[in-house]
Amino acid sequence: MKIEVWSDFVCPFCYVGKRRLEEALSQFPHSDNVEIEFKSFELDPNSPPYSGKSIHESLASKYGMSIEQAKQANQNVGQQAAGVGLTFNFDNMKPTNTFNAHRLAKFAKTQGKEAAITEKLLYAYFTESKNVGDVETLADIAEASGLEREEALKVLHDEKAYANDVRIDQSIAQQYQITGVPFFIINQKYAISGAQPTATFSGALQKVWEEENPAPVLQDLSTVSAEDASCVDGNCVIPEKKEK
Repeated sequence: MKIEVWSDFVCPFCYVGKRRLEEALSQFPHSDNVEIEFKSFELDPNSPPYSGKSIHESLASKYGMSIEQAKQANQNVGQQAAGVGLTFNFDNMKPTNTFNAHRLAKFAKTQGKEAAITEKLLYAYFTESKNVGDVETLADIAEASGLEREEALKVLHDEKAYANDVRIDQSIAQQYQITGVPFFIINQKYAISGAQPTATFSGALQKVWEEENPAPVLQDLSTVSAEDASCVDGNCVIPEKKEK
């Protein structure tokens, strides 16, 4: 089973949804047969680098609300995050452009480190309040994920490196008409939109597994009635010899 996950590193529900999927997988008996692939999605491709403006100020400006309303909205999201064991430090978050982070993640994928860097980028932004748009910070995260720091810096300083990989993911998202994240596609056939409850992911995993791996149906080639030639519930009845 393959699950493709479109997400962004500054999307709070992407982190929450990731945790809920992981919770479902931890309870799924066939989790060893599940492959997760992360796909790039920028919530705001035109977002500028971190300018010093807080996430509360950014949210208030974007949606025309007061700072207090923005703080309340973020607090509500933070409560959902806490429900899956995450700590969101909204007061110190540094909203920024994530294109370089996505390019770095694509490089990490070629090194077998996609899962590791995805988790560390989300944790860095939401919990550690790091600027995931800063090249040196990204290099630190790359190194902590098991990548060579100098190789990561080489990628980050080359604006074309892995840029096409990111754009391809975004193009596929458009084809699927994905307008919000997180968005999960299972076996290119089933879709889950948003940070659904863990039970939803569990139900989906089981449904897909059963449909993709149906129980075998046997063709009965017996020539004598089973009642006359088998033991059932601990009882064996010897059939009487029939007269000719």
